[in-house]
Amino acid sequence: MFFNLILNPLRYSLFKRNQMKKIWITLISTLFITTLTVFTQTWMPSFFSDNMVMQQNAEVSVWGKDHPGTNIQISTSWGDEAEVTSDRDGRWKTKISTPDAGGPYSMTIKGSEVIVLNDVLTGEVWLCSGQSNMEMPVKGYGNQPITGSNEAILHSGNPALRVFQIEKESSAVLLDDVKGKWQAASPATTPDFSATAYFFGELLQEMLEVPVGLIITSWGGSKAEAWMDRESLESFPEINIPDEVPERGANQAGTILYNGMIHPFIDYHIKGVIWYQGESNRNKASQYANLFPAMIESWRALWNLGNFPFYFVQISPYGYGSSEETKYATALLREAQLHAMQHVENTGMVVTADIGDCESIHPADKISVGRRLAYWALAETYGFEGIAYRSPVYSSMEPTEDGKIKLSFDNAPNGLTSFHKSLSGFEIAGDDRVFYP
Repeated sequence: MFFNLILNPLRYSLFKRNQMKKIWITLISTLFITTLTVFTQTWMPSFFSDNMVMQQNAEVSVWGKDHPGTNIQISTSWGDEAEVTSDRDGRWKTKISTPDAGGPYSMTIKGSEVIVLNDVLTGEVWLCSGQSNMEMPVKGYGNQPITGSNEAILHSGNPALRVFQIEKESSAVLLDDVKGKWQAASPATTPDFSATAYFFGELLQEMLEVPVGLIITSWGGSKAEAWMDRESLESFPEINIPDEVPERGANQAGTILYNGMIHPFIDYHIKGVIWYQGESNRNKASQYANLFPAMIESWRALWNLGNFPFYFVQISPYGYGSSEETKYATALLREAQLHAMQHVENTGMVVTADIGDCESIHPADKISVGRRLAYWALAETYGFEGIAYRSPVYSSMEPTEDGKIKLSFDNAPNGLTSFHKSLSGFEIAGDDRVFYP
């Protein structure tokens, strides 16, 4: 009995020691296997994939990860080649030259493994971002339809119009990848595409007669600061940048959407940006007047492609409430958006006051919104002449002898008409700034 009492603790001690040894061996093996998986597998972000659209006639960046010190060879079916060695962290990046619009092409990336990308097109690539009015799909929301969506979906088959629409991702740290895939427009895919982006891209593709790629990264209810990087928000100390993703309101917290939904695309060569956002910043219009231009300039600096075109939608009137502050909130925000167009180079603003809906924050006429954005791009970016694309902007006023006021507008060569309907929405004030209808 005494011998067993001594032996049993000894056996238990040996058993525990052997178990711990097995655990350490398993842990080391797991770490070794994980390391091999990370560094010996040639990896590229999800948007470098089959069916992608690359900007034509450009030096475009291509990047990924592999084992440190690995020679990466890139070859394309259009004839351009590149070679690069991954750094100590396994990261690599290089540039290749793309040809005139066309395809389908293929691209082969040889590292530790071989990746072959097929059905690659070259054409015009645009980033489409913002909140729910950009996110709103062609099929509409529940009880909130898109005018003409059924006909649009029916006739949407177009292999030259492709969309990379990503899943929502909030992050307190910078991410390298997103979840999504390139899809060609068709009745099976188009219903889920952003309506504003789709109608923009559809008209562009029709008029340019080249492939068009749309990268759609949007989140309903988001604030502009959520789409900005940490450095660009340093000029706005009143905006909090959380260290973790908030449990509530992540889509409105500084940098959180930039980290997860913009940063992965930095350096993917784009032609320009279309943007539809502002409602969530309506209660701080004076701040937005500086914040929005700062966002535009920060994106341009990060992409390092010069002052690429940035066309945006002015939010529509909407009845948020009856208080004086709420009543004028969206009007002041629209004024801040106008300020951005007037002071930031190579920007354009689409007015939607005439096609909005004061009873719905998601107006049904997204065809007009998308096409008005396309008019800006066709005229200013692609040089189409003879089309009207700038909305009338108030210029000056002059009292007349018969007690009336004559208003003058820029961008209205033929004047303005109410189409025989009574005019409303105008108010006047004296030096006391008390307004009257």
